[in-house]
Amino acid sequence: MTVAEAPAASPTDLLDELRAWLDENWDPDLTVAQWWERLGLAGWSAPALPSNAYGRDVSRSDAVRISQEIAAYGALGAPGGLGLLLAGPTIATCGTQEQIDRHVRDIVTGQKAWCQLFSEPGAGSDLAGLTSRAVEDGDGWIVNGQKVWTSMGHEADLGMLLARTNPEAPKHAGITWFVCNMLQPGIEVRPLREMTGNAMFNEVFLSDVRVDADAAIGEVNDGWRVANATLAFERAGLGTGGTSGITPVVPGTIAGNLEKRAGDLAPSKSKPKATTSSQPAAPRKAPSAAAMLIGFAKKHGRSEDPLVRQRLVELHTLGEIGRLNAERVKAAKAVGKDIPGMGNIGKLSMSTVMRLQRDLGLELAGAQGMLHGYDEEQAAAVQAVVQDPVLPAVTTMSLYAQAPPIYGGTDQIQRNIIGERILGLPKEPGSNSKVPFSELPKNA
Repeated sequence: MTVAEAPAASPTDLLDELRAWLDENWDPDLTVAQWWERLGLAGWSAPALPSNAYGRDVSRSDAVRISQEIAAYGALGAPGGLGLLLAGPTIATCGTQEQIDRHVRDIVTGQKAWCQLFSEPGAGSDLAGLTSRAVEDGDGWIVNGQKVWTSMGHEADLGMLLARTNPEAPKHAGITWFVCNMLQPGIEVRPLREMTGNAMFNEVFLSDVRVDADAAIGEVNDGWRVANATLAFERAGLGTGGTSGITPVVPGTIAGNLEKRAGDLAPSKSKPKATTSSQPAAPRKAPSAAAMLIGFAKKHGRSEDPLVRQRLVELHTLGEIGRLNAERVKAAKAVGKDIPGMGNIGKLSMSTVMRLQRDLGLELAGAQGMLHGYDEEQAAAVQAVVQDPVLPAVTTMSLYAQAPPIYGGTDQIQRNIIGERILGLPKEPGSNSKVPFSELPKNA
């Protein structure tokens, strides 16, 4: 296994090492697959993963700096998608070394794209109420059921599948987390078009789908623990803004990017292979929502309105709190500690930020906020009339703002977790957690 194993380094030393490595290894004429193999096996694709899982054991904030530095250099960044965000960290935490070598390697090198097969039509906030069933069959399992809100399911090679393996156990105790091959017969993926005009989510139907015995991550019937690890990684990623604001390239065999020229998909196609590492370019970050709306307010003559200014300051403040909380987590982990509930707090904060962006953006846009292009032709027609390149971002953000309080665990679920698990408040009364799942009334 070729994995970079280096002692802990300061952020400056780490970036110096990265620049020197890029000087030696970045070649825009490589295929995407060839470049991602170099990047992933050197530990730069997912540096926050442990060293035995193709990472470098760095903090999340340092991993963001690494991603930004790769983009600033002009090289193609790490593969995008749920593999790096969720599947890789989960398998690194709960899987065996053999499973790490088999699956995480393909994640960091972009060979396989992943989706999340968790939510069901009758099991969203109450995820433990899922009814997709896995029945033992020889040296594997046969799965039947339906999933919904499956992000990027139409481009996935593999799925993180939760299925009920023991209906006679209590609802949380009879679930297993499987690696599921999405490219086999019996899987049907149907897109769900959102009101933004996009179709990121899908519903997935599983009919006599097979998963191998060694596809279980963690122990059979211990999938709820593994799923909670996945959800914790999801909330931490969402709460800190994901990775870096840099648009990633979709990995896997379906998207069709692996055989493309890496330089054609990099941030700067004209960047030479060799550059001096003594004067690196400053990382190019996407503008914050606050910065974007400040400019939008100025253009619309509202930047001196005291109520608008107050809300812009609030938006900026929430962004800074999120950044500082990430630094707090980094400092705590550096001394072997943690800050319980920070991922849930970050997820709640993201919902608040999105609602504020929506309300303020639409107020500044005025009547133009009712104009939105749901495809490329409509978007071009809107721009021909309004001549405002920021408006599409404002309307898209406003339409999308309804989603974050729901996906990744609703705001209500986040508050329950903080109250019960972090603050030690009493749980809601009831004994359903001890009743065999097969005896529970529907949706109980």
